Amino acid sequence: MAIQIIIAGANGRMGRAIQNIALAEQETYCLAGLVDKGDAGAAPCAVSGDMAQTLTTAPAGAVIIDFTAPCASLENAHTAAKSGHALVIGTTGFTAEQKEELSALARHTPIFWSSNMSVGVNVLVKILPDLVRALGEMYDIEIVELHHNHKKDSPSGTALTLGECLAQARDWKLDEARCSSRDGIIGERPKTQIGVQSVRGGDVVGVHTVYFLGQGERIEICHQAHSRENFARGALRAAVWMHGRKAGKLYGMQDMLQGG
Repeated sequence: MAIQIIIAGANGRMGRAIQNIALAEQETYCLAGLVDKGDAGAAPCAVSGDMAQTLTTAPAGAVIIDFTAPCASLENAHTAAKSGHALVIGTTGFTAEQKEELSALARHTPIFWSSNMSVGVNVLVKILPDLVRALGEMYDIEIVELHHNHKKDSPSGTALTLGECLAQARDWKLDEARCSSRDGIIGERPKTQIGVQSVRGGDVVGVHTVYFLGQGERIEICHQAHSRENFARGALRAAVWMHGRKAGKLYGMQDMLQGG
């Protein structure tokens, strides 16, 4: 049976990518609603600018996929918590307080959040800490992320997720170790530091490079997203995995990949 999908941010880049896959693979996915402002074109399902209104007629087992903005995603999470619908969020730019709010709502309805829906990126999150520990503390760590000129948050959520796993491997807190701006006479680079730098331009979907810089050598690990389809498929895979899932925790890609 096809999984019923409701897309929040349906007119956005990711919303359109998810729609295209769902429409092409109707044996697996069924669009039960599109939520966004503006004209959705010749939509094959109900279209509304209001999530609460959409959920009044949506099947109980429908899963919401949300790629919007932090405040809009939180509002949708509150609405989903009232209706009991499962929610998959790919929005980035949440503050620490907003993430705590999402975690609290996840105790009432199944919620999945990931800063990056790519399987490849999340495999990196799993294996990078082992590389940090194997190399030791003599290697400086830097991250550079490159995205299109429409991206609103910086650094990217993916860069911060990579930074968090790297910092944890050294028993550091990323908020204390992160340096995202260097200008002027700044002195020598502190050892307890992870640089996270952002580049914006053109139509680049997303490139993240982690540098391990030692004496006489460096290691570069780079993930390049060639299209948004990769993220859209990850979000749809998460929606299938979340269908029928119980509330109780804020789920993520590591839970899905490990079958937790």
